[in-house]
Amino acid sequence: MAAAANQQKQLSLTEDLTCPICCDLFTEPVMLGCMHHFCKRCISTYWRGLQTPVSCPQCRKMYTTKQFQTNYLVTAMVEKVRATTSDSYIKNGEKQLKESLEAHRQRRDEFLTVIRRDKERKDHIKRTGSELQARVQGEFQALHAVIAEQEASVLEQLRREQEAALELQQRHLEAVQEAVRQLENNMRVLQDASTSQDHMALSELPQLRATIEVVPGPELDLDAFSSRYMAPLQYITWRKMFKSLKPVPAPVTFDVDTAHPSIHVSRDRTIAVDCDVMAPCQPNSKRFLQCVNVLGTQGFQAGRHYWEVGVGTKAKWDLGVAVEGVNRRARVKLSPETGYWTLRLRHGDQYSAGTQPWTRLPVRCCPQRIGVFVDCEVRRVSFYNADDMSLLCSFSNGPRGRVFPFFSPCISDTNQKPQPIQLLHYPPCSLTD
Repeated sequence: MAAAANQQKQLSLTEDLTCPICCDLFTEPVMLGCMHHFCKRCISTYWRGLQTPVSCPQCRKMYTTKQFQTNYLVTAMVEKVRATTSDSYIKNGEKQLKESLEAHRQRRDEFLTVIRRDKERKDHIKRTGSELQARVQGEFQALHAVIAEQEASVLEQLRREQEAALELQQRHLEAVQEAVRQLENNMRVLQDASTSQDHMALSELPQLRATIEVVPGPELDLDAFSSRYMAPLQYITWRKMFKSLKPVPAPVTFDVDTAHPSIHVSRDRTIAVDCDVMAPCQPNSKRFLQCVNVLGTQGFQAGRHYWEVGVGTKAKWDLGVAVEGVNRRARVKLSPETGYWTLRLRHGDQYSAGTQPWTRLPVRCCPQRIGVFVDCEVRRVSFYNADDMSLLCSFSNGPRGRVFPFFSPCISDTNQKPQPIQLLHYPPCSLTD
C-alpha cells in the first residue's frame, strides 16, 4: 500500500513537471502570466515567426508581448526529480541497500554463531554437572549411613550452581535470539525496498529498528566449578565429624635424605625448619643441593591422596608435589613444565600458583594450614585453606607417573626467627564440635 502510494505520488509529480510541448521534464522552465510552465526553448520555438499578439499553448490566453519569467522553484524541483530518477542514483541506492542487507546478514550470522556456542556451552555445563553429580554420589556412598543430610546439602548446592550457570547462559541465548529476530525484521524491510520498482522508495534508506547490542556471553570457569566438587569430599565431611570416618588419611613425613643441608628435620620427621648453618650430611643423588627443598617420604602413583601442612604465620614458603625425576642439583623455576605443581607465599600475604610467570591468587585471609589434594586418576592437584576447606587454586594438568609431596620452608629474613612448617596428621579437637 505504501509503495503504491509513493509510486502514484512520483508519477503525479513527474506529470506536473512535464512540458506540455515536448512532453519531457522541463529544461529551463519558464512561466507565462497564466501560470502555465514550458521549457524556455519550447515556448520560444513555439512563438518563433509569430507576430504579436501570441497565445499560451495550453489555455490560449493572448499576450501582446513575448514575455515569460524563469521559475527557479520549479527548476529546483525538476533537478531533484531528474536526479532521483537517473540510472546512477538508482544504482547507488540499490548498492546501499545491498550493502546494508549484507551487513545485517553478516551480523545475523555472527549472532547465530554465538547462539551455537551458547547451546554447546549449555550442553557442556549439563554434561559437567551430570558427571559431578555422579562423582559426588560416589564420594558419599561410604558415608551414607551417617551423612545423608550432608550429601543432600552438597547436591543441592551443586544443583543451584548448575541452574544459575544455565540461567545465565539461557538469558544470553535469548538476548542473542532476540537480536537475530530484529536483524531479520530489518533484513525483510531492506529486501522489500531492494526489490521495489518504486524509484521514490530508493531515494532514501527505509526506517530500521536499532540493532540490539549483545554483550559477550558468560564464561563459566568449568575447572573451578569442577574443582569444588572433585575435592576430597569425604575428608571435608570428616573435618566436621571425623569420629565417624575410617580410615583417616595416611600420614606424610619428610624424607631426610632429600632435605637441603640448610633444612633441619625433627626426629619424628613431621617438622622442618630452615637454619643459618648447613648441617653435615651424607652425599646422595636424592638430596637438593641448590634450593632449600625437601620431599615427602611417601610417593603416589595412583588413587587420591590428601595431607595438610601447618605453615603458621611464616612469611614465605612453597608447597605442592614434584615428579620423582626433578633435577635436585640445579636451581630451577617451580612450574609444571619443570615437574612441580605448587602453591607459594611471599611477603606474608601474596599467594600465587606456581606457574611461569606466577599467577596471583585473591586470598582473603591468610590460612595457617594448607591442604594438598592429589587425584592421580584425573591428574588434578588442588590446594585448600584447611581452616575452612575453601579452594585456593587447582591444576587440571597434573603430573603423570610417581609424585612426591614437595616442601620448601624458604630462607627466613635475617631479622626474623625461622619458623617451621609441620605435617599435620590429625585435625584439632575444635573441629569435633
